[in-house]
Amino acid sequence: MATIVKTPSGTWKALIRKQGWPTKAKTFRTRRDADDWARRTEDSMVRGVYIERGPSERMLVSAAIARYLSEVTPLKKDGTQRAERFRAATIVENLGKYSLAALDAQLVASYRDKRLGQGKSPSTVRLELAMLGHLFTIAIKEWGLGLARNPVSSIRKPSPAKGRDRRLSAAEEHQLREAVHAHSNPMLGWIFEIALQTGMRAGEIVGLRRNQVDLSRRVVRLSDSKNDEARTVPMTKLAQATFAKALANPVRPMDCDLVFFGEPGRDEVRRPYNFNKVWSDIKRGLGMPDLRFHDLRHEAVSRLVEAGLSDQEVSAISGHKSMQMLKRYTHLRAEDLVSKLDEVERRR
Repeated sequence: MATIVKTPSGTWKALIRKQGWPTKAKTFRTRRDADDWARRTEDSMVRGVYIERGPSERMLVSAAIARYLSEVTPLKKDGTQRAERFRAATIVENLGKYSLAALDAQLVASYRDKRLGQGKSPSTVRLELAMLGHLFTIAIKEWGLGLARNPVSSIRKPSPAKGRDRRLSAAEEHQLREAVHAHSNPMLGWIFEIALQTGMRAGEIVGLRRNQVDLSRRVVRLSDSKNDEARTVPMTKLAQATFAKALANPVRPMDCDLVFFGEPGRDEVRRPYNFNKVWSDIKRGLGMPDLRFHDLRHEAVSRLVEAGLSDQEVSAISGHKSMQMLKRYTHLRAEDLVSKLDEVERRR
């Protein structure tokens, strides 16, 4: 049975001592509130469903995000870490003042609608919600903060955006090739050619080490891809020749194993070549602001499909995890079939 006592300040303190449970105490403004809390708490203890909400009531979302960034985010890939720091800032700006216990489905849904109303893409909002949802999962399973449920799991997520279908015209390819090869750093042109020839992602290309490139066998061995699955990418002859130039780069420092390297940072460590700004400047200057570097991957995979490779062969090269992810390329084969059907009719 709980003990209810009046404090010198005029409030009421409820104290619960129950065998098998730690002592629980809470202060209220009225005797009735204290009685109600004590009765509910003792009942939940008897039924074995009691949850200590104190820690989740005291921890703000801003503090939880800070802990997540220090304990969970560092276990992820570099690119994901950078992205999560940006998402974290947005979440804290909008929800940081609430405690974890106070953040319910209604507040999370309001955040979703606000971000969409600001013109953010469904994919951006989905990723922000995914991070917030994972934060609550960690808080419940690992931090023991006494949360009964994950509020993010209770709301509708924005529908995924339709996959991009940006193709590169022959004129655009010619203009881009001239521009990137005219740049003072030849690595930009080499990266462009390799992307178009292999379908590798930008991060996969700039993160390559010399021992991953086998010119004699004409393959690149990727051990750390986006979907965490290793794969071996074959080279065309042009890709082989381009990699040969990159590996023979005369300005590579002796102690640098990166194929595409940048200048040393403040810590004097060389990291992969960051070409994002110069790429953005070039494509804007050519009147292609809607073109993304990742569209070169789409173009490369589309060409593999047009060349007649099977879904399994394309997947092995591109690293798409499932046949479902290759579906948006299948329309290319359907268009090819139209001309083949016309040829059949002409022969009749």
